[in-house]
Amino acid sequence: MAKVFIIMGSKSDFPIAQKAIAVLNKFGVAYDIAVASAHRTPKRVEDLVTGTDADVFISIAGLSAALPGVVASFTTKPVIGVPVSGSLNYDALLSIVQMPPGIPVAAVGMDRGDNAATLALEMLALSDASLAGKLRDDRKSMAAKIEKDSESVVEEARKVE
Repeated sequence: MAKVFIIMGSKSDFPIAQKAIAVLNKFGVAYDIAVASAHRTPKRVEDLVTGTDADVFISIAGLSAALPGVVASFTTKPVIGVPVSGSLNYDALLSIVQMPPGIPVAAVGMDRGDNAATLALEMLALSDASLAGKLRDDRKSMAAKIEKDSESVVEEARKVE
């Protein structure tokens, strides 16, 4: 059973989806993935969203970035929008954060498929103690790496003449 469904607006969004996939795989969380366009294949979007038992959606889209809002219109489950950078960088970001009342979409930073997956994991961890523990351990690991990096920089700085 897929816990997360990643829906991309086009195949060109796959490198961003790969960031999400890497995080989901790291934590052993099942996912499905598909390409569907809010404008070109709206019925496909509806069928994908209403035909899954996934708990959280990650929707990756650029340009007008209508896809996350369309996904949200077909479900009451959480939808995380990932704006894709491009020649008009802020269009996608603004589109995703400016949803109408009652149809919210969470937004992460530009091209941050990894953060979208992490946010999805945090949502799933609300009812999964094991996953919550894995997330806590991962945070501790990140903190330990920063401490180690700091020690390394201090050591290198002392060598500068």
